[in-house]
Amino acid sequence: MISAAVMPGPERMVEVRGFPEPKMEPGAVLLRTLFSEVCGTDVHLHHGRLLGVPYPIIPGHVSVGMVERVQGDVAYVDGGFVKDGDLATFLDVHETCGKCWFCLVAKAPTRCPNRRVYGITYSADEGLLGGWSEKIYLKPGVKMLKLPRKVSPENFIAGGCGLPTAIHAISRGSIELGDAVAVQGSGPVGLCAAMLAKLSGAFNVIVLGAPERRLKLAGRIGADHVIDIRDCDEEERIQRVLSLTNGRGADITIEATGVPSAVREGMRMTRDAGRYMVVGQYTDAGNVEINPHLDVNRKHIDLKGCWGTDFSHLYRAVKLVERYHDRFPWSEFITGFYGLDEANKALADVEKLKVVKAIIKP
Repeated sequence: MISAAVMPGPERMVEVRGFPEPKMEPGAVLLRTLFSEVCGTDVHLHHGRLLGVPYPIIPGHVSVGMVERVQGDVAYVDGGFVKDGDLATFLDVHETCGKCWFCLVAKAPTRCPNRRVYGITYSADEGLLGGWSEKIYLKPGVKMLKLPRKVSPENFIAGGCGLPTAIHAISRGSIELGDAVAVQGSGPVGLCAAMLAKLSGAFNVIVLGAPERRLKLAGRIGADHVIDIRDCDEEERIQRVLSLTNGRGADITIEATGVPSAVREGMRMTRDAGRYMVVGQYTDAGNVEINPHLDVNRKHIDLKGCWGTDFSHLYRAVKLVERYHDRFPWSEFITGFYGLDEANKALADVEKLKVVKAIIKP
């Protein structure tokens, strides 16, 4: 039997269950899990804040492992064939059709109605389709990447979900050389967004967050200023960002908090005719009131949402870790490793901000 940590339903304790060895379809791959991330989304899933989740589920949407079995010839997206013993990762998003209006006309595959996601929208009743498991069954057609020699499994999972998500946000936000960028949130997505903003040419990167461990890491990856949200209220935070940007506000602000009230605050710290990216509201954490005249129209602000990732974001994330494997302190992103039987503690530690990133190590 193969052990996996199962989330039975909202507000219920995660439990370890046994699963039979999967029957391999032609084109399938069986991955022995090395590491799987505990994302903030997993905390929200535990509280039932995302519609359409087919509980029970095996969480873990970003994972890395060693190929244990391949059924037939399976190719990596960037070339070469999958072989036993390869260190590999995969795009958690699967079954995007490539034929619907969103895929073909809007060029927005993350909104494809057929889209399903490992660790989120596959039920545990369908098999080993999440990373909090000793093994992961990669269905035929799952898009895989072999890790380059310079990318260790630890460094890849340190970037985890936050890195491709931040790449998507930065791409939609269109950072320009010399921009001032404010990043709300110092979790994995916020930290990666700050790192990418700097690499994209921003001259002034401001990170707002907590606790101190995360803010210190923000400085290590290139943030020019950090603001501890525990030391000041909303109005004071806005004024501090204004004072750091010649009174105008940030050219682009990236919301990576998951806290609805941060959206109103972030819009107010963005300059007139600036850009505001909402990336942290992946699940329904509640409503917030804004003034359409003062917060949007009069400010002439560009307001954009950012939902999920596609293969290009995962590919660029792996290439970025390969290029900068020795420049950024990837190992410091990971605060702790947890066994399958410690999944509840991992969720609690992520929710209480005791860790920067928690990793399941089956």
